[in-house]
Amino acid sequence: MKKVLFIDRDGTLVVEPPIDYQLDSLEKLEFYPKVMRNLGFIRSKLDFEFVMVTNQDGLGTVSFPEETFWPAHNLMMKTLAGEGITFDEVCIDRSMPEDFAPTRKPRTGMLVKYLNNPDYDLTNSFVIGDRLTDVELAKNLGCKAILLQENMNILKSGLEGGGTNSEDFGEVCVLATKDWDKVAEFLFAGERKAEVRRTTKETDIYIALNLDGNGHCDIYTGLGFFDHMLEQIGKHGGLDLTIHVKGDLEVDEHHTIEDTALALGECLYQALGNKRGIERYGYALPMDDCLCQVCLDFGGRPWLVWNAEFKRERIGEMPTEMFLHFFKSLSDTARMNLNIKAEGQNEHHKIEGIFKALARALKMAVKRDIYHYELPSSKGVL
Repeated sequence: MKKVLFIDRDGTLVVEPPIDYQLDSLEKLEFYPKVMRNLGFIRSKLDFEFVMVTNQDGLGTVSFPEETFWPAHNLMMKTLAGEGITFDEVCIDRSMPEDFAPTRKPRTGMLVKYLNNPDYDLTNSFVIGDRLTDVELAKNLGCKAILLQENMNILKSGLEGGGTNSEDFGEVCVLATKDWDKVAEFLFAGERKAEVRRTTKETDIYIALNLDGNGHCDIYTGLGFFDHMLEQIGKHGGLDLTIHVKGDLEVDEHHTIEDTALALGECLYQALGNKRGIERYGYALPMDDCLCQVCLDFGGRPWLVWNAEFKRERIGEMPTEMFLHFFKSLSDTARMNLNIKAEGQNEHHKIEGIFKALARALKMAVKRDIYHYELPSSKGVL
């Protein structure tokens, strides 16, 4: 079965003119940043058909004559073709929004050949665009959407009744980014997400992780200082991280901290997948009076070297003896080497610096390069 990329034009392939939204002169033609390399890579490496789907309001009317549209459009197509980017079909709707034409996005009148067609796998196809109408189109076609936008909350607030609502927006839109590098990475290598539920007689833990997130965190363990430290991992590592913990804090903090580390390590291990293309290694940073170093290796072998001493018994509600235990448990289930060193006088700064250094080490190590998609190991296995 054939898969399709239904690709919007203005705001996706080319920069949409900010004044009248009409690409009606050669002077206005500006390609979207990094679209050439990435679409060329997708076209050559993956098996998607390319279908352009674009609304050109009033094309052929006095206000938008054809003789001003085609020179810029044809130059765009010729330039793309020169980079190996060709389209199997180009669908242009000329109606105005008030016409409610069945061919106008997000309606599917121009794309009936793909609907209910056993030759096409729409479930694993994508609409790539920059507007909510592109998400609507994806829903109407029964495929997923990739949106060249970043602020999902603004987009969701603009949803109107009768179409895609805020509840199913996230189910349809699987990626929102302004970066074509991330679009190509997603299509080529897939998303790196994981969820872990760990339930014992002592703790009930849920963790969700997206290695390619934006630092969004939703963390509650019942230990304020521990929450603050875990948030450093998400914020400074660029990871979307959800951690919800119910632990036997009436006993003490030990089980909550240890089991959270075990579940987080397992989540990291699962999200990394086959580890192809990752940097693998990763950081030292100062924090006021402290210098903290966290070096790690996702080589598949757990090991912890700990060189940090604390003079206080607790920082917040967290016993300082549990810091080593946390990182040992994290190392074990993530199957990674951790070498941690911290020096300084302020105990709060010291441990916060360690967590921030861990976050930056993670960000460095999980960075993925689809153009060098090899396993970073001379042994051929990690």
